[in-house]
Amino acid sequence: MSEAIDTPEAVAATDRVEGHTSDLLAKFRPLIAEREALLATGVRDPFSIVMTEVKSPTLAVIQGKDTILLGTYNYMGMTFDPDVIAAGKQALDDFGSGTTGSRVLNGTYNPHKDCEQALKEFYGTKSAIVFSTGYQANLGVISTLAGKGDYIILDADSHASIYDGCWLGNAEIVRFRHNSVEDLDKRLGRLPKDAGKLVVLEGVYSMFGDVAPLPEMVAVAKKHGAMILCDEAHGMGFFGPNGRGVYEEMGVEDDIDFVIGTFSKSVGTVGGFCVSNHPDFEVLRLVCRPYIFTASLPPSVVATAATSIRKLMHAGDKRAHLWKNSKRLHQGLRDLGYTIATETAQSAIIAVMLPDQERAVALWQALLEGGVYVNLARPPATPAGTYLLRCSLCAEHSDERVGQILGIFEAAGKAVGAI
Repeated sequence: MSEAIDTPEAVAATDRVEGHTSDLLAKFRPLIAEREALLATGVRDPFSIVMTEVKSPTLAVIQGKDTILLGTYNYMGMTFDPDVIAAGKQALDDFGSGTTGSRVLNGTYNPHKDCEQALKEFYGTKSAIVFSTGYQANLGVISTLAGKGDYIILDADSHASIYDGCWLGNAEIVRFRHNSVEDLDKRLGRLPKDAGKLVVLEGVYSMFGDVAPLPEMVAVAKKHGAMILCDEAHGMGFFGPNGRGVYEEMGVEDDIDFVIGTFSKSVGTVGGFCVSNHPDFEVLRLVCRPYIFTASLPPSVVATAATSIRKLMHAGDKRAHLWKNSKRLHQGLRDLGYTIATETAQSAIIAVMLPDQERAVALWQALLEGGVYVNLARPPATPAGTYLLRCSLCAEHSDERVGQILGIFEAAGKAVGAI
């Protein structure tokens, strides 16, 4: 007789048979065991780093020493901009620390409306709605636009907030292969012609830093009568002549129905938004549950966002320097022998690919000890079996700093056998 194995499912079943309350966390035991085994090797927990002091957009104190930040989404370095900070302080004095209410009740102050006005100016649209987070922007807009009986067609590598928006709205989900125009066309062609269809795309995909072929995909979506939503969370600020995103860079502004974005990256604070020229767009304020049933952002936060957005309209020099940094680091890492997810620098995200979790964690720790913080990414945030270190460059990284980063990558890679 084979020996019984105490799988989480078996444990839960035994609990029920014996009359005990089943443990709803039992299904996570394999992950718990994996984490404990990893930490037992002596490495730090990559997902619980604490920054005890932040000195600038590119430097923080971690584990008691100055550390170069290469794992934040502070692309345009706006978090310490003097005008942005002054606007937040003034709003804190004028309006207090929070609204204690929803946007549809007592939670709309002058700074909220000014922030939405700044977005309309930045994007050149008729309407803008601000949400409390970028996650809620996707969750709210997608679930409100497409419901039961409608179809959402999305890239298989879409962000979790996009998937969650699909599930909340109870729409039919149709996935197509990552960045495949052919597969998008094929799957749209199989859907009922009279059904409501929403194609969801991302300008920049956050794990690998690659961009979508938007002109071809937009043409296919329009051919099949679908509306289009483009998430520009990682494109806002440095793509396009005005920094609106990849969709501006690629010349499809007039064909995108809804643009989603966030304040937690290039804008340098927290919050999310959707902009649109649809004549009925404002009805979302009355029917979008993640907008209606959550507290609005503190006035100080939206005041910093509005100031930052208006400054990003005139940040051409910063955009140019960020692209210079990205291209230099991408080529430098390839020259050292690292495997990078993209052949060329496509965005401010550079993903260093590793063959397994052990080597990914070892390199991550060696970099941290050398004075550089990057993000460790693993499933389910990445495709199954994919482990990477995600580098996010900032317009405030100096030429000297990028040189330091490459030197630390060389020393750390050789120390752990990654190169």
